[in-house]
Order: sequence, then structure tokens, then C-alpha cells
Amino acid sequence: MSTTTLDSTELKARVDRFQAAHADIVRQVRRVIVGQDEVLEQVLIALFVGGHCLITGLPGTAKTLLVRTLSDTLGLKFKRIQFTPDLMPTDITGTDIIEEEPGTGRRTWTFVPGPLFANVVLADEINRTPPKTQSALLEAMQEYSCTVRGTQYKLERPFFVLATQNPIELEGTYPLPEAQLDRFLFNTMLDYLPVEDEMKVLDMTTTTAVNQAQAVTTAEEILSFQQLVRMVPIAEPVARYALNLVRATRVTTDEAPDFMKKYVNFGASVRGAQFLVLSAKCRALMKQRYHVTYEDVAALLRPVLRHRILVNFHAESEKITSDDLLKRLLETVPHPKG
Repeated sequence: MSTTTLDSTELKARVDRFQAAHADIVRQVRRVIVGQDEVLEQVLIALFVGGHCLITGLPGTAKTLLVRTLSDTLGLKFKRIQFTPDLMPTDITGTDIIEEEPGTGRRTWTFVPGPLFANVVLADEINRTPPKTQSALLEAMQEYSCTVRGTQYKLERPFFVLATQNPIELEGTYPLPEAQLDRFLFNTMLDYLPVEDEMKVLDMTTTTAVNQAQAVTTAEEILSFQQLVRMVPIAEPVARYALNLVRATRVTTDEAPDFMKKYVNFGASVRGAQFLVLSAKCRALMKQRYHVTYEDVAALLRPVLRHRILVNFHAESEKITSDDLLKRLLETVPHPKG
């Protein structure tokens, strides 16, 4: 649906409802979660865009609590999958079982849906399970369906996978396959809180008080918000700036600077450019603007691309991360003036 098919009054009402719902969601989440403003913003952008979010952080940094609180606030069907080394793909997608009809004794195959059939799926510690089981999410995240014994089942929209993982250096973890990493809109880094925020956490969690988030929106509204985000206009120079940044990560292109060619094996695909533009549109709307700016693109470059860049041995030996390269890229590729 384009903006030309909507009355301006109706469009303004939808924008106002989006911004009011966003404020209500943040207010409810703040009843449970302290700090982590940037992380919360990125997870909400993923929800409003219709993407999936990977939350990376050390144990005890409230990754799981953040996802559960958000699902309560959104009023959506929530399921949790605890990933372990012995988890099987059918534990995620569901499976067919043989049922016998009472009286007739006739046996039929019946599909029993797995936890994948929900609106918000928490893939808890996704890197604790082998790649075979991780790959069970690939079709669901891209096609919004899953195939069991040759039968394809559609998933109810909206559908979000919010996955958490501990850093892969820790014992007993498996690196996520590159194809699955590319399905995630963001790789959000969750760090320890400042001292004052940690004091607030202690005050909230070591007493008898119980804080609970309330639902402030519905599945239908979330789908409407996703459509609204795509209607936000982006100027051609801003879109070209986003594309130039993505193309500069590919070592085979003329746009790639020398340091990228030195430290990167593979850069971001066109999906990275698509997600960068979509997330910038959502950020603009959340900031109560009706157009995308260069600052929106620059602010989201690292969470969108940090997991899409595969660094080489030289970068690893010099302890240079994809975040370091993207920060330098922003300094190297300035946006046009004006």
C-alpha cells in the first residue's frame, strides 16, 4: 500500500497510534528492565520492521528477561525453546504422530505443532545446539513456514524469532551458520550495566515487590505498524549512502577501502542493504520524524552488519573485530553534505 492510497488524516492517525504504542511499550518494559536503551530500541525496530533479532551477551545480563517482558507487552502468543546439545529439529517444528480413532480403530497421521508455531519465539541460548538443529529455523525465519514430512505449514503472522546467545568463546557452544546469521536483522550486543543502573536492579529484584508488564497492543496492530514503516519515504541520496556503506564491505568491489580488503574475507549481501534501509525508516518514525536521515543509517550500521562480515586471519591475529572495521568505515565513507 502506498501513501497515495491513504487519506492524509488517516495516515496521521496511524502515525500517532504508532508513536503512542511505542511509548506505551517502552513504559511497560521499563517496569521490569533497567537501562539498555540502545538494546531496547534495536529490538523494537526489529519487531516493527518484521525482522528477527539476535541478542548477544554474557550470562546474567537479562537477555531472556528482556524477550519475555516484550512478549508480555505486545500481547502476542509466546513460546520458548531452550536450546541444548541434544535438541532435535522436530522438537522445534513439531512432528506427525499416529492416532487411533475411538470405536473404528482407524489410524491416521496427525500433526502436533512444535513451539515454532507462535508469534514470538524465544530461541534461548541458540548457540548451545549443533548446526543441524539450528537450521530448523531457516525456513521459518525467511518464508514464515515450516515443512514436516513433505507437508508445508504456514506460520501465523506476525512472527518474530528473538534469539539469545553467549559469546562463542565460552565452553560448550557452536558458532551459528553464516546462512542463519544473515536471517537476523540485528545482532544486538548486550553489555553490563553502569553502576547506578545495577543499583536500581538490586532495589527492584531483592524485595517482595513483583513488577509485571501489561499488554498494550495486539497482533493486528503490529502488522499495521510493519506496513506503516515501509511507507516512510527515504531520499535517493540517503538510500545511496546506505548502499555505498554496504558495498564498501565487499572486498571485490571498487568501493571497498584498503583496510576492508586487508581484513575481510566476505562482506554483506544485498539483504544487509535492505535491512539497513528498513531499520533506518523505523528509527526515523520512532524519533517522530517522517523521513530518513543520514544519522539514522549511521546509527544502525553496526548492529545490522556486524554479523554479516566475515573477517580473515589477519584481523583475528590483530584482534580487530567487525565492529572496529565498521566504525572505521563510517569515518572513511562520509555522507553527502546537506
